[in-house]
Amino acid sequence: MTNYSHAAVQRLALITGDRVIEALTQTQVMVFGLGGVGSWCAEALVRCGIGRIVLIDSDRVCITNINRQVQATYDTIGELKADALKSRLLKINPDSTITALNKIFSEDNEAEFHIEETDFVIDAIDSLSCKIALIEKSAALGKTFFSSMGMAQKLDPTLLKTGDIWETTGCPLARLVRSQLRRRNFTGHFTVVYSMERLPIHKGVQSSCGSTACLCPSKSGSANDAHEWCSSKKVINGSAVPVTAAAGMVLASLVIQNVRHKYE
Repeated sequence: MTNYSHAAVQRLALITGDRVIEALTQTQVMVFGLGGVGSWCAEALVRCGIGRIVLIDSDRVCITNINRQVQATYDTIGELKADALKSRLLKINPDSTITALNKIFSEDNEAEFHIEETDFVIDAIDSLSCKIALIEKSAALGKTFFSSMGMAQKLDPTLLKTGDIWETTGCPLARLVRSQLRRRNFTGHFTVVYSMERLPIHKGVQSSCGSTACLCPSKSGSANDAHEWCSSKKVINGSAVPVTAAAGMVLASLVIQNVRHKYE
């Protein structure tokens, strides 16, 4: 570890000790989904000295992302989310090894991600089918896996909880995840962050997202271009950064604590 990077995490070292800090620099984390939850999780991991991070997201920054995604600014609108976040994170810790994958994870291409090489998997994916595929693949490889459940329609981050997926209550997405896992005879266990808070779905007027007036950068038609999700969604739910960012911080904390416990 260079003097620069050691100084950057010196305040964390006062809590964990240098041995844990060194372990963090040798740890790799894959973050799937770089929206309101995943982007903040990735930033927290870098600020805690994680040495290797793989950022996975196929989408581009939209102006509507600015309210909750750490890499979203007026300067990055239209950029690939993974690339924009990589650029930001390298400014925080130039010693980190950060890989950006502008892809959608699915059962069809799971081998392309080399999950077997990582230490931790963070799931901040919105798509249910992709989320289920990632859960199953990570479990099959025996990877330590932490997942975010639904963070839309919430304003109070103090209501966030962590727990086993089978013990969650009050979260519609968690209910769907459990249902899908049962259908696939999945019996494994993993920790999730979730909330029972549910606010009314729509108080404002939805005039762009998910409509022909969508503000997301349009696809060029290239096979290598990113996919945008808004136009395929039946409903666009509201979301707020105090909740999404807090959920991302909780996921990062679960990684840091797991590494720390190995060296206590």
